[in-house]
Amino acid sequence: KYGLDINSKLVAYLPKYAPIASKLSKLMNLRDTVPGLAKISEILFGFTAKRPLPKWRNDYFKDDELPNTIDEKQHKTPVILFVDTFNRYHEPENVRSAIKVLNAAGFFPFIPKSKNIKRPMCCGRTYLSNGLIKNAKTEAQNVLDTLLPYISKGISVVGLEPSCILSFRDELPDLLKNKNSEVLKNNSYTFEELLAKQFKNLTFKKLNEKVLLHGHCHQKAFDAVKPIQKILNYIEGLEVEIIETSCCGMAGAFGYGKDTYDISIKMAKERLFPAIKKSSKNIKIIADGTSCRCQIKDGVSRKAIHFAKFLDDNIIY
Repeated sequence: KYGLDINSKLVAYLPKYAPIASKLSKLMNLRDTVPGLAKISEILFGFTAKRPLPKWRNDYFKDDELPNTIDEKQHKTPVILFVDTFNRYHEPENVRSAIKVLNAAGFFPFIPKSKNIKRPMCCGRTYLSNGLIKNAKTEAQNVLDTLLPYISKGISVVGLEPSCILSFRDELPDLLKNKNSEVLKNNSYTFEELLAKQFKNLTFKKLNEKVLLHGHCHQKAFDAVKPIQKILNYIEGLEVEIIETSCCGMAGAFGYGKDTYDISIKMAKERLFPAIKKSSKNIKIIADGTSCRCQIKDGVSRKAIHFAKFLDDNIIY
């Protein structure tokens, strides 16, 4: 009835202005370095001053770091790498680690050029989360049009952010309601799901350590945490402990709202934070969700890493 407030618009249209924001990263990141700016942003834009916003990176991942089509001369398994907005502009090291791991496992990752939109592909989740169905449908159709020539031949799509790549199997088919969206649904995988097919091609360092594993809500909903466990259990000398939680409390942008921050922290304090606090600070934490990693960093001052980064650090290339 009343349209979106400024906070919802900033979240919804993130994929649209992210390329500009990253190029202006020094300016954008002043919000959490100059005293008083966080409070001003809370008043003007509705983002709580009690936690920092994700840092923009000027070394963000660019699509031309990978081929834009299949190389017929190579003998590896081709796979489309779908790079989400969050990892692309805030944690590009995760994307670059994933590329190294996929190559080592025998895959040939590539990124087709977006067909209908000049900027990189987006799954449309930020629009969908804020009720902008038309915008989300436009993004979804662009993804389908761009990937269809490849997925129709049985080539898989792999993504790093669970909530983005799993939307290809859940929301996008409901939005588009056609046979081609079912092809996308049946050929989309999380990083760990795809890697579980060929991970035995990898050689790991022998470890003598323990890791904590926190599953993203979408991973748990699609039973996609087990492939991570399967691969980690293959690494000699590694002990894996699952952090049993419902939700970390971030739920995308929920934990950044000035009116929802306290609830977000209360949820994390129920199980997630206690499980981490009782562990040694030397123990690594694996969490594939961008929002989960932010919650852990902000709440207990511990750095959680993506599964791709953990593997990259422990593979013998």
